[in-house]
Amino acid sequence: MRFHLSNRLDLRAKMKNSKLFRVVVVVLAATALGMLGIAFLPSRHSHQAAEASSAIPVAATVSVERAPLANSLSIAGEFLPWQEVELHGKVAGYIKKINVDIGDRVRAGQMLAVLEVPELNAQVAGAAAGVLHSQDEIQRAQNEVTRAEAAHASLHAAYERLRQASQTRPGLIAEQELDDAFAKDRTSDAQVESAKSSLSAALQQLQVSRAAHQQVKVMQDYSHIVAPFDGIVTFRYADTGALIQAGTSNASSMPVVKLADVSVLRLRIPVPESIAAGVQLGDAATVHVQATGETFPGTVARFTGSLDRSTRTMQVEIDVPNKNYRLSPGMFADVTLKFQNRPHALTVPVTALHRSGSSATVLMVDSSNHVRQSTVQTGVEDPDRVEITAGVNEGDRVIVGNLTAYQSGELVRPKPSSMANPQWAGSGGER
Repeated sequence: MRFHLSNRLDLRAKMKNSKLFRVVVVVLAATALGMLGIAFLPSRHSHQAAEASSAIPVAATVSVERAPLANSLSIAGEFLPWQEVELHGKVAGYIKKINVDIGDRVRAGQMLAVLEVPELNAQVAGAAAGVLHSQDEIQRAQNEVTRAEAAHASLHAAYERLRQASQTRPGLIAEQELDDAFAKDRTSDAQVESAKSSLSAALQQLQVSRAAHQQVKVMQDYSHIVAPFDGIVTFRYADTGALIQAGTSNASSMPVVKLADVSVLRLRIPVPESIAAGVQLGDAATVHVQATGETFPGTVARFTGSLDRSTRTMQVEIDVPNKNYRLSPGMFADVTLKFQNRPHALTVPVTALHRSGSSATVLMVDSSNHVRQSTVQTGVEDPDRVEITAGVNEGDRVIVGNLTAYQSGELVRPKPSSMANPQWAGSGGER
């Protein structure tokens, strides 16, 4: 009996404890759910905000900035001597001696060859004799003047004495005798003038003789062929004993040597018609010589200012110093010519520009991150960037790439783009 009663009491106690446990579990569960609700509430709001933000498109932008800009042209050019000449003989003759050969470096005034011209030597001797003859004629004329003046002085004195005697004692001197004395006086005076004229003619003849002698002497000097400038002998056409025709009388006459000045070379490049007007003196260039592997800078020294009608190109020259003679005329070089230089151009990437016919526009992002379309004027352009001359200011943000995806007035999220680097090769803004 006690056993059954005890069992019942234990059963009731267990049932009460079980109910209490359930109540505690329910209360704890409710508390946990409440805390979880409080914890998830901010997260839910953040997620909604993120969803709203993701609805605004992202726009890749760059800042309008100043940078050096220039157009460039890559073209092959040829090195030419600074000056080059074929030396002819001005007089015909045989080469008596030739002192140089190809490759020899010579100085201005150096004797290169001597021509043998016997008939010219005879002409020089004859002209010299003519000068001596003229000098003798002058001496003879001077003596004649002296004789004529002495004879005139004697006859004039005789006439004066007769005239004075006739005036002192009229009738003492016959008129005929007085007239004869006067005639002799006048004749002797004329002879003096004639002798002086002869002397003057002799002096003039001396000048003519000297000029003739100088002329043939100069022609004789042309038998000596000398270098007109410092240079190098690039070709030798004749040898000792060869007959050289006068270069002034025969257009097909053979030259003696060819001389070139290669201390400075002319790098000549043909610039196409389309960019000829943009080339200016002092434009920078980069020269690469494949034959020597050298690369060095240069500047435009001169240009023709007119186009070759057959090639439609303008010849442009760059002066290249060649003190060590490392470069040779005839070599080719690859030239990158920069023209229309703008050292402080206001630039944007080419992909920021939208062209329609003759007009161009960019999409700008204002301070409130709204898109605004602006019409711009362009200037110099290279493969990566373009100069803006009007329509934007330095520091403005412009959208690059995928321009058709944005509308004017649209709210965007600007994101700095790597397209600020000209080497960037992306495809545009992201959505």
